Amino acid sequence: MSRRRLLLGGAAGLGAAGLGAVGGYALGPAPAPDAPVTPLETPSEVGSLTIPFHGRHQAGIELEPQAHSSMIAFDLTPSADRDGIRRMLRLITSDAERLTAGRPALADTEPELALTPARLTVTVAFGPDLVDRVDPVQRPDWLAPLPAFTIDQLEPRWSGGDLLLEVAADDPITIAHASRMLVKDIRRYAAVRWRQDGFRHAAGSVPHGSTQRNLFGQLDGTANPAFASESFARVVWRETSSPAWLRGGTSYVIRRIAMNLDTWDELDRGSREQAVGRRLDTGAPLSGVSEFDAPDLAARASNGLPVISPIAHVARARSGDGAPQIFRRGYNYDLTAQQGTDAGLIFGSLQADPVRQFVPIQQRLADVDLLNIWTTPIGSAVFAVPPGCAPGGYLGETLV
Repeated sequence: MSRRRLLLGGAAGLGAAGLGAVGGYALGPAPAPDAPVTPLETPSEVGSLTIPFHGRHQAGIELEPQAHSSMIAFDLTPSADRDGIRRMLRLITSDAERLTAGRPALADTEPELALTPARLTVTVAFGPDLVDRVDPVQRPDWLAPLPAFTIDQLEPRWSGGDLLLEVAADDPITIAHASRMLVKDIRRYAAVRWRQDGFRHAAGSVPHGSTQRNLFGQLDGTANPAFASESFARVVWRETSSPAWLRGGTSYVIRRIAMNLDTWDELDRGSREQAVGRRLDTGAPLSGVSEFDAPDLAARASNGLPVISPIAHVARARSGDGAPQIFRRGYNYDLTAQQGTDAGLIFGSLQADPVRQFVPIQQRLADVDLLNIWTTPIGSAVFAVPPGCAPGGYLGETLV
């Protein structure tokens, strides 16, 4: 008899008494939701770290990004109305609050997997249709698909969505478990549209606060505003503008960018650095000596040519006044083993207004950027991130 048949109470070769005993063991009542769960061992320092769930802003934004992220977009079912959306958000909030604190979800079938939070955060964001179902008047003009860019080759399987959950942590098992619990909460109201899993350097493998590297080897995110700075608040958070339900929130643009690593490999190091406009080892602009030196786009070499090409990525991505206009939160992906050469960047951009801040940058890159030779945007989505919530409240309550 197979193990599966035995656990499911298969009758072959078993008497009625034996069947009853097996059935009682395998299918008996689950532990009470708040029953204590004792780990076999104490989690490591990395595994035991928690991020407070409640606050003015959602917790998964203004913090050093975790090593792993799973972005899951959902399509609402036709019957999901305002009341259904409210119930769904209450469920998500309740379980996210527990899981981020290292406690099992309410109906957790594998509670032991919840005991290693590893800086787990759950970020909730809304697509255009979700806001329309609650109240179309409350949808900001920018909450819509981005304009078409000439470099885009967008695929529906990586684009759009009514609801976004970003589940991030320093442990992929923590993410897998939390994602499963949250998808269970949602499945009555919405179905998964796409899921994008990304990774950065493992926790502890590089110094705290280091800029991550993408799969081209370049430091990615050097120009980000510093956490808890006036610049970060100005660039990211919506505090006074309408609609009122978004105050304390932000917008989230997610672009899936395929990177042609095979043709990138054909370049020598100097050519790679010219395409980016930065040195690959230190991340310093070609006109400077350290990563955070401001690029001098007017600098000339001894032959009179620009030190940084005017069509290098760093020159095209830079805003007119040099100030940061978006906060970049990127994760690498690599599905090469499953689908041939298939690797790239899940590019996340957070800003108060994507039309005013993100679109001009993306338009400049689409018009001309040396990196376009090796990169292709294949997915795109725009979401509104509501503010955080206080204990007893729930994410999205300002809208619904």
